[in-house]
Amino acid sequence: MSKSIVRYPPLESGYGLSPARLPGDLDTNMSTNADRRAAADVRAREAFGADYLDLAFPSIAAAAEIEAQRHDLLEELCEQVPSTCSGTKIAGALSPGCAICAAGKWSCLFINECCNARCFYCPTSQDRVGEPMTNGVPFSKTEEYLEYLARFGFSGVSISGGEPLMTLDRTLDYLTAIRRRFGEGMHTWLYTNGTLLDASVVRRLRDAGLDEIRFDIGATNYSLDKVPLAVGVIQHVTVELPAIPEDLETLTAKLAPMSELGVDFLNLHQLRLTPHNLPQMIARGYTFAHGEQITVLDSEVTALRVLAQVAREKLSLAVNYCSFLYKSRFQGAAARRRGAQILCRPHEDVTASGYIRQLRVTGSEAEIAALAARLNTTSSLPDSWSVRGEELTFVAALWPLVQPQTWRFSVAYTTPCIVPAVRYRHPFIEIPLGGQRKIAAERVPSGPAIDLSVAHTESYFCRYLSSDTEGASVGVPLGDDSFFEQLHRYECIEDGLQDYY
Repeated sequence: MSKSIVRYPPLESGYGLSPARLPGDLDTNMSTNADRRAAADVRAREAFGADYLDLAFPSIAAAAEIEAQRHDLLEELCEQVPSTCSGTKIAGALSPGCAICAAGKWSCLFINECCNARCFYCPTSQDRVGEPMTNGVPFSKTEEYLEYLARFGFSGVSISGGEPLMTLDRTLDYLTAIRRRFGEGMHTWLYTNGTLLDASVVRRLRDAGLDEIRFDIGATNYSLDKVPLAVGVIQHVTVELPAIPEDLETLTAKLAPMSELGVDFLNLHQLRLTPHNLPQMIARGYTFAHGEQITVLDSEVTALRVLAQVAREKLSLAVNYCSFLYKSRFQGAAARRRGAQILCRPHEDVTASGYIRQLRVTGSEAEIAALAARLNTTSSLPDSWSVRGEELTFVAALWPLVQPQTWRFSVAYTTPCIVPAVRYRHPFIEIPLGGQRKIAAERVPSGPAIDLSVAHTESYFCRYLSSDTEGASVGVPLGDDSFFEQLHRYECIEDGLQDYY
């Protein structure tokens, strides 16, 4: 069977990580902002309550030391292993499934909520058989899930658990239905600890249409015994697990055997803290790092050390470090874009980070009517603005025609959400999935409109709306202007890896 590997060239300046743009050197990195750090601390205290007081965080010196180690590793890797996804993913190659995820076209179906392993790092309890679910939306009927996949234009589906092989018949039913409906146009992969795998199960998975299998060997004391069952039967074989600092020596000893067995890809991600795994994590004596979610401080450096080891030994094993910031930012943006494609109106835009943007200009009713009349004769974009009394909302492409210097401007953002059913809390659109089943897309306000002063309008245009930056605004630096910090996360997917504190 042919192997499909997606290789990414080094990204343009300002997007990837090079020695000149390593996280510790970025004075404009938003996560260094005191307000952002304070907000992270508040979120953590709310999530973990009194348990937060039991967590160990690094001293300033310890944080600086781990950042220095990361800096040196990234500098070593940058010539051999490029970064992608705004520097949140360090990978010389991605499996087809990971490439689909990076493109925002992936649906993860949690086929059950039960597992026969008890990994200390598991984020949830996995102790019951629940309904198949994706992004909080249950799908107990395969035909409804197929309609969901078609409606949102997915090109990849993963089957996760718990452990999908504990409900093997259900897993096979969904895989078979997906292959029958979408053929080769839908790449499928499955996560497993491998304990329930045998040659017969592998063949059944292949016959149901499985394209890629991913083994979490962290659940089996790093055993590779089940991997040979899949090599040569399932087209792509991957090992995927968190980078566990105290297991670095054990993992690196498995790199050459993985390569020799025919493993195509090794995916490593950060250990992250949840209310479920908190007791086990504390028992291991970890030091943690704040951020969009709390992670284990030296998990990231552990993953980079593995990447460096593979590069030094020139192993034929493609390693992908997938940071939690990638998951939070890119997977979150992809989820918002799915809702935005349903909800965005002709006079609104969708930003790079998936929020719906409303640009507004305010004046007297006579001034707004005159502006609308002028746009009607000069713009080639029908329905690209909307008038409501003393306010005109318009798409970014019309900004030069509105003459920014003469108006009072504001911008507002809406978070698009897909929910299992109408909640009647926010404006919504129902989405039929065949039969009686409907889900909904909701417009959730992200906050009040933000006024743009005369001093800020031109900078706002240059940063986010001009033809030179629009569509490529990911990672646009903030400069010294703190005003744009409140806008930046709505407009852009921020670049780089996390700071440690």
